[in-house]
Amino acid sequence: MGKTAAGETAAQVPAKTSAKASAGKKAAAPKKTAAKRTAAKTTTAAPTSAKAAAAKTPAAKAPARKPESRAAMIRRARRINRELAEVYPYAHPELDFTNPFELLVATVLSAQTTDLRVNQTTPALFALCPTPEDMAAMDPERLEELIRPAGFFRAKTKSLLGLSAALRDRFGGEVPGRLEDLVSLPGVGRKTANVVLGNAFGVPGITVDTHFGRLARRFGWTTQEDPEKVEADVAEIFPKSEWTMLSHRVVFHGRRVCHSRKPACGACPIAPLCPSYGEGETDPEKAKKLLKYEMGGQPGQRLRPPADYPGRPAAPLAAR
Repeated sequence: MGKTAAGETAAQVPAKTSAKASAGKKAAAPKKTAAKRTAAKTTTAAPTSAKAAAAKTPAAKAPARKPESRAAMIRRARRINRELAEVYPYAHPELDFTNPFELLVATVLSAQTTDLRVNQTTPALFALCPTPEDMAAMDPERLEELIRPAGFFRAKTKSLLGLSAALRDRFGGEVPGRLEDLVSLPGVGRKTANVVLGNAFGVPGITVDTHFGRLARRFGWTTQEDPEKVEADVAEIFPKSEWTMLSHRVVFHGRRVCHSRKPACGACPIAPLCPSYGEGETDPEKAKKLLKYEMGGQPGQRLRPPADYPGRPAAPLAAR
């Protein structure tokens, strides 16, 4: 029994040792597996990290545009003005008028609508109300009907009646030729005042409408959105004698070529001078199809354009 027991014990010792060794090997296996997983993760993550690192390198970025000095910007801005003068030698206010009062009324009506729609609306209006006294005496409902095609007719009726009464009572029925007097009239702001001063009185002014503001920013003349701040920035770039005609040229270009949604960059005569080139269609043939008014072979906005206007007059409202 003792030998047998001893034999059994002796036989069992290697077996136990073997079992422990096996257990040790099995226990070590997960460590190797974990190590492999870690290595695999590191290997998998490496390309991502490499891509991220490559993306951050200067070579992956587009070359930065060389900053433009103010002096260079002013030179470029004045050259744009000269070239626009060659493209649009016939630039003019696109509202039909024969005197300061008609221009004042037409400009007030032009808010949030086209000059074309105003020009189609004013003939009947001026036939009935040729003077401030006549307009101030108009029945509001009748005036609303006359100007309805220009939109926002209730608010505009209120402005027209108010400014006409003010002209009658405070200015002897005459449109004043000073900015501070004009902006005191109901419905008249700086933009309207500058239109009237520049085109009815020959007093230089910068007219910042939506077209002018958009192009001034695209040309790099200003970064401002507020019209008065845009006006102030642009006034520092150009001599005062250029302000009125500059306004016409820029607005002409904005309406015909440099549109809000899709500028016709490929057909733009001043493309080499524009830092925003490429915002619109650059293919010349496709860009040509985006041109408007006389540049696109279409009628203009005035029913009675100046004699040197190269396009066709617009049709009266009844013919549309």
